[in-house]
Amino acid sequence: MKPPRTLILALAVSALAIGCERKPAENTKATIAPAQAPSMAEATSPATVRSSPDVAPQTSSEANRPAGPIEFLDVTSQAGIRFKHNTGAFGKKYLPETMGSGVCFLDYDNDGWQDIFFVNSMDWPEHKTGKSIPALFHNNHDGTFTDVTREAGLAIETYGQGCAVGDYDNDGFEDIYLTTVGSNHLYHNLGNGKFADVTAKAGVSSPGFSASAVWFDYDNDGKLDLFVTHYIDWSIEKDQYCSLDNKNKSYCTPQTYKGESSHLYHNKGNGVFEDVTKKAGLLDPTSKALGVALLDYDNDGWIDLFVSNDTEPNKLYHNNHDGTFTDVGVTVGVAFSESGRVRAGMGVDAADIDNSGFPSLLIGNFTNESTSLYRNDGSGLFTDDTLKSNIGKMTTQSLTFGCFFMDYDLDGLLDIVAANGHVSDDIAVVQPTVKYAQPAGIYRNAGKGKFEDVSTNLGRAIQKPVVGRGIAYADFDNDGDLDLVITANNGPARLLRNDNANQNDMLRVKLIGTKSNRDAIGAKVTAATNTGATLTRMVKDGSSYLSQSELPLTFGLGKPGATKSIRLQILWPSGLRDSVADVKPNQSLTIQEGKGVMAATPIKFAGSTPSH
Repeated sequence: MKPPRTLILALAVSALAIGCERKPAENTKATIAPAQAPSMAEATSPATVRSSPDVAPQTSSEANRPAGPIEFLDVTSQAGIRFKHNTGAFGKKYLPETMGSGVCFLDYDNDGWQDIFFVNSMDWPEHKTGKSIPALFHNNHDGTFTDVTREAGLAIETYGQGCAVGDYDNDGFEDIYLTTVGSNHLYHNLGNGKFADVTAKAGVSSPGFSASAVWFDYDNDGKLDLFVTHYIDWSIEKDQYCSLDNKNKSYCTPQTYKGESSHLYHNKGNGVFEDVTKKAGLLDPTSKALGVALLDYDNDGWIDLFVSNDTEPNKLYHNNHDGTFTDVGVTVGVAFSESGRVRAGMGVDAADIDNSGFPSLLIGNFTNESTSLYRNDGSGLFTDDTLKSNIGKMTTQSLTFGCFFMDYDLDGLLDIVAANGHVSDDIAVVQPTVKYAQPAGIYRNAGKGKFEDVSTNLGRAIQKPVVGRGIAYADFDNDGDLDLVITANNGPARLLRNDNANQNDMLRVKLIGTKSNRDAIGAKVTAATNTGATLTRMVKDGSSYLSQSELPLTFGLGKPGATKSIRLQILWPSGLRDSVADVKPNQSLTIQEGKGVMAATPIKFAGSTPSH
């Protein structure tokens, strides 16, 4: 339970400096662009812009800050979230039944509160028992949600897998891309609470067995392009027979099927996309991709792609700045395990976990393979730190799908969160110690490259075994700490509220691009505090598995105490650099490219969620 809080904290942005700078902030450990790869910002002419002084809230005293142990509380029922995934399973053991489904946080109506979109699958044609549709839940600002799926025009039945959210036409409203087994869908946000299916016009149906997808601007032209992962060449007609006990049919492994190439779609700017997969050097029919993460692993100002493959080598596609990519996964050390084996790569994420300014990689794998952690050493190479970090031994028995880095305790170090669950409902027949339903995992970043399992310390909801698949984070109640939503294969989704992490200080930042894509996907923000901490985060979509977390960034700033001041350095995808000085903690800023702080809202520690 969140303790009663009587005051709303209001803190000010006391000084603002904005412009195109040729150097990162002083005392900043993060490297925005190495000398051998000059930043695009160096070619940008300087400009100075000042924001209106009336955007800063008035300062008030701190009192009644949250206290007590951090707990993730299951608030699904009281929040009005009622969603159950349907695999359509009826005994035939069709492989897609093991996969889904995903979930996306988005603010589809721009009211400043994160809404939730759940992906659903459906009954197979040969065994129809009812209709299954996805679900869009609108955030009511009071800890509850309302199902607005039908009003939004999204009550369409498909064998859904995942989702990706992005404003592909820069009109200020988030659009939804839905991946499926079959033909995918692009839903254009009309700005009035409704969506329209524009797949045919856009040319992004990407038929086949799709999985995760991601919006990103690979050519830095200010328009979001689309990358869609594909898994295997499967259909009911091509379904194979497999068995664990030589008596009954079981779900087959992906080795039984041929792969499918993922696809890259270039945004032409008129609502139409062009399939440039082959032209970009990304055509790979051997691929069995499930996850995709955005990163700029060499800090050259161009977004690269990491793709996790199931029983095939992982791929790190380096952006060549000319519309093409080169797979450097083997060269940089992320294609295989430390022993040189392929693994069952599923969920994935990339982020700066050691405050070095360079993103490391996280990959969810199969039971007995452990979750992979590759540390970026800053030279363009990665080191497999799975064992050294303790992640290896803590995740051996888990089968991890969705996973990501998230600062759950707001101490400034990114932790690891994972959704777990096996693919075989009959796995206990051959492996009695392995469970079908598995608890989620939260691994605290203890610093110095080490992680510790704190899953059993964060409440019963985290410890509940489920057949976990998609997972995403967002501050759905706008109290400053990050909450979780987890989907279950053929089961109910759950919303877990983070209680008491906001006893630590934080800063939330939402970016709006002008010359860059409006979502600012690919923008890097470095926060340097007067206490010596330097944190780097990148605005991104995708990551996890079939899912997407919120776009706004959260910087954990540790325990309250001495007066803190933060200097923000923003490197936009366009190459522009903005700087915001003397920022106070415990507020949410909206910053527009070239214009500075457009809004500053204090974090409401009093809580807006219903009592329980």
